[in-house]
Amino acid sequence: MSSKHEKSFVDFEQPYEQNLIGLKGIIYFGIGLFVLIVVTFALMWALYGVLEEDAKNKKASTNPIPLTEKERLPPEPRLQGAPGFGVDSQNGRVNLELRAPQAEYWELEKQWKVQWEEGQKDPKTGTVVTMPIDKAKELVLERNMKAKSGAEAEKAAKEPTMFISDASSGRMASLRRR
Repeated sequence: MSSKHEKSFVDFEQPYEQNLIGLKGIIYFGIGLFVLIVVTFALMWALYGVLEEDAKNKKASTNPIPLTEKERLPPEPRLQGAPGFGVDSQNGRVNLELRAPQAEYWELEKQWKVQWEEGQKDPKTGTVVTMPIDKAKELVLERNMKAKSGAEAEKAAKEPTMFISDASSGRMASLRRR
């Protein structure tokens, strides 16, 4: 064996590996970390002072649109015992605070029965929006509507059952639904 080795930290003559610690680098890192912590603390302290001063200057709310009592409430649905719990009806808002949990359904059921029996009209225009089924049937039968017949009617009846398939390369409806 030759005793000539390249320059390295390993000493082949000793039975153990020498542990070289760069103490100088560790000390520099520690000092740098301490300085960084102190600078960050000073900047945070200055930011806190600026924000505290700004909060003292703005005592009054700068909200351009003050909220009404109804706007302050959380959005529907609300808990039954919560303030503002209720149902909107044609006669105004029905207050259901501190009533049975089923009270909302009962009130809505009353409104639905009235609409089912009498229909509903638009309050602004007076146009009929909904009407009872029996009345609607009578109106349709009074019109004496004519049914289409002929080739055009047969084509219109077959169209909904046809669909576009791969065989037609997406150009035309060629297959019939079963």
